[in-house]
Amino acid sequence: MAVKWYRKAADQGDALGQCNMACSYRKGQGVDRSCLEAMKLYKTAADQGYANAQYDLELMYRRGLGVPPTFFTAMALYKKAAHQGHAEAMSII
Repeated sequence: MAVKWYRKAADQGDALGQCNMACSYRKGQGVDRSCLEAMKLYKTAADQGYANAQYDLELMYRRGLGVPPTFFTAMALYKKAAHQGHAEAMSII
């Protein structure tokens, strides 16, 4: 049921909705699992400056989920999230 509302919010350009929908795709919760769809949505939300999406997108790059593992891209995303005050990203950098 939550996926319905995440999708509505994501379709309207809401970064939180995009991030939640991406998480649903990454985990296969309420939708078929798709790392590619998760990547697209995380990137869209991250490009809006949403720190949680930047952190989660970093995870995708670091672990190679939907893309080949890319350490430098992952670190750049960590830094973006940390500069916005994301606590977990700040503790890693």
